[in-house]
Amino acid sequence: MDSETYDAIVVGGGIAGLQASIQLGRYMHSVLVIDKGTGRSTLCRSYHNVLGYPDGVAGEELRAIGRRQAETYGVRFRVEEAVRADRLEGGRFRVGGSSGAEFEADVLLIATGVTDRLPDVPGLKPCLGRTVYICPDCDGYEVRGKRTVVLGSGKAGAGMALALRYFTDKLALVNHAFLGRPAEAIPEQLERRLQADGIEVMTGSIAEVLVQGDGLFAGVRLSDGREIAGERAFTGFGGNEVNTELFRQLGAERMESKHVIADPRTKMTSVPGLFAAGDVGVHSEQLTIAMGEGQQAAIWMHKSLLQRRQAAKDNRQPAGKR
Repeated sequence: MDSETYDAIVVGGGIAGLQASIQLGRYMHSVLVIDKGTGRSTLCRSYHNVLGYPDGVAGEELRAIGRRQAETYGVRFRVEEAVRADRLEGGRFRVGGSSGAEFEADVLLIATGVTDRLPDVPGLKPCLGRTVYICPDCDGYEVRGKRTVVLGSGKAGAGMALALRYFTDKLALVNHAFLGRPAEAIPEQLERRLQADGIEVMTGSIAEVLVQGDGLFAGVRLSDGREIAGERAFTGFGGNEVNTELFRQLGAERMESKHVIADPRTKMTSVPGLFAAGDVGVHSEQLTIAMGEGQQAAIWMHKSLLQRRQAAKDNRQPAGKR
């Protein structure tokens, strides 16, 4: 099968990938974005901490706007999962899609983010990003003074509840027992802090998220029938998956947590021509940071492409004319 060829490929059509593709398009490079259509930005119904959107903006809306903007610069999109990546002679990259199609480019940005560990319970997904939140830095303000239930597990759940104490003193923690496993123990030191802060702790499996109206969290029902009422909720299960398998295939340096190490200035990884942006790296997992990193990566991808073109031009010139 012949490969489609581009100047740059972006794997991941979330916030970081879209921002990078817009900038690369403005440099008039041929660009392909490969995106399977999932990710954190598809779950959040309303970001409230983004400049220019005082009333909030949905992740899907931002993605749609970003794609339309990128397409005005000739950026192409392909909806499928990138499952393979390897480096060819001369430093080019080849990416294989789940359909079997293959694509090549001189530079590659992977912005595949993280996948949150969430229980598969009825009612949770419709509330995510609307009245059930993941990031206290993003959305802690939304629960100020409200009865808030932390849906969590062990140390991660306890840590989330304690972090939210800054915003509200009306807190309860459900230490969720995933199906087939006992609930993860909360460290004794954290238990003492939870008790001192007046945070109620219950252990059991969450059977259902109670919903009133359109995505309005009303509480949870446990498998033993207990109900815990609330106005808002946060998740804190830990164990999120960092989606860096393609970096592993390409031999890029990763941390023990599987986050990718990239140069803070250029966003290039340990593999020349391979860049990383967004939640695959180590930072505070913020939309605005992902956007900035996508822009930053695109600028240095452009510089890398110019260097490659100049090197190829120099090699074509007769020795006496260099």
